[in-house]
Amino acid sequence: MKAFVVTGTDTDVGKTVVSAMLTLALDGLYWKPIQCGTDDGTDTKTVSALSGRAHKEAYVLRAPLSPHRAAEVENRTIDWNALDLPRDVPENTTLIVEGAGGLMVPITRDILQIELFARWHAPVILVARTALGTINHSLLSLEALRLWRIKVHGIVFVGDEMPDSESTIVDMGGVKHLGRLPRLPALNEGALRQAFADHFKLSDFALG
Repeated sequence: MKAFVVTGTDTDVGKTVVSAMLTLALDGLYWKPIQCGTDDGTDTKTVSALSGRAHKEAYVLRAPLSPHRAAEVENRTIDWNALDLPRDVPENTTLIVEGAGGLMVPITRDILQIELFARWHAPVILVARTALGTINHSLLSLEALRLWRIKVHGIVFVGDEMPDSESTIVDMGGVKHLGRLPRLPALNEGALRQAFADHFKLSDFALG
């Protein structure tokens, strides 16, 4: 199976929009194993509406909290050992897996999300803002991934162009700049496909 794990330097950095864009561009299949917060719908429904290609979640939790706490509120337990990558993905289809929040988000009281990523052995695409503070957050995230010996495929920036911040992260973090998703005038399939065509290269997302 071919798969990318999409994670962020923080919550609300644009992971879901980037995941939808990649699902469209790579003709992939989107999967968010753990959804926390349902008042405004789910990320799976958002990506499904944009791309038509989404796999059902393993856990849907109502509270917009960290997975471990959102599960406790509902008296549920997340079985992280059962969170394997789906086996029913069509051959030659790239699975786009979106994590919940950042790397150090607790899945349970004993397990961090980064431990789940390490178990999957899939390359990670890090999504980062271009706003103030991104250098610190991005370099810390890259350091954590490397400490866990997780392959980093590259970084995607979201927001207005900030050449110095972007080059600083790429150079000091030793990571590939995959592209930057700008602010979109509208969020729809056409806008995402155009953004990928204008700011990314399909060859940068090739997996062996």
